Amino acid sequence: MTTPRTIRWLSKPALRQPTFVCAFTGWNDAADAASSAVRHLIEGWGASPLAEIDPEPYTDFATIRPHVRLADGGERHIVWPTVTLWHVTGAGGDIILSLGPEPSLQWRRFATDLRSVAEHFGSTMFLTLGALLADVAHRRPVQLIGTATDSELIERYNLRRSRYEGPTGIIGVLHDVLTDGGLPSASLWAAVPAYASQVPSPKASLALMRRTCEIIGTPAPVGAVLNLIERYEEQVNALVEEDEDLTEYVNRLEIATDSGLPLSDEVSDDQLQLEFDDEHDPSAAELVNEVEKFLREQNPE
Repeated sequence: MTTPRTIRWLSKPALRQPTFVCAFTGWNDAADAASSAVRHLIEGWGASPLAEIDPEPYTDFATIRPHVRLADGGERHIVWPTVTLWHVTGAGGDIILSLGPEPSLQWRRFATDLRSVAEHFGSTMFLTLGALLADVAHRRPVQLIGTATDSELIERYNLRRSRYEGPTGIIGVLHDVLTDGGLPSASLWAAVPAYASQVPSPKASLALMRRTCEIIGTPAPVGAVLNLIERYEEQVNALVEEDEDLTEYVNRLEIATDSGLPLSDEVSDDQLQLEFDDEHDPSAAELVNEVEKFLREQNPE
């Protein structure tokens, strides 16, 4: 099968029915949890470059800007915001990993490009990772949502059928294109604390990595990300302790979690926004705005 001209091959391995794992930075990636999960898988497994997708047709460079870098000799070169693919062979079989910025333009064409790579190697499953903001506490276990439309995948991996209707990102479009092509696909989402949305969450990344590898049937390379979790909790603890109202709010979230209240079925894999019950907590949205302002001031970049 001929692959699109927008795909530049970096190697040509003989992969056999690989599982395709994909994440994007941007709207689908609260607290950098999903992109960091795939990055840790790439590094932990020592994955090899497979291909790049030409960013030119899909990127608004005024929004996602390329960077200038200096080589050792002072020579300048441009680093373009590119979606890159890697490959690796694990205990559960061959795996393709994809990571890069959410495209700005021509989403259906971009999704078709990714599907063509999956079809080229005879992929048997496409798995996307994402992260959303929710009413969850950072000191409690990360809640994951797994969704699919394929009944066999839902039953085999204990997933749920998404009931969400509303705005979507590239992941929603990608799954629609994959379904049209008859390729089974599933999506894993980690819920991250809305009050710490600007702090990268290795805890959520770890949960996504473990669940991904459980589905694939291969050990997760968790060493590097485990070392980051203690520092993450210390950082968020310090933030919470600075504000009495925020401390009370987090305590309420912990009580709700300890009481066994799950993440609502109505929270979707595409929503990626915090939903507060204004009737019971009218100040919550304002509180989150204040926290995000504080975090931006602490880390202007």
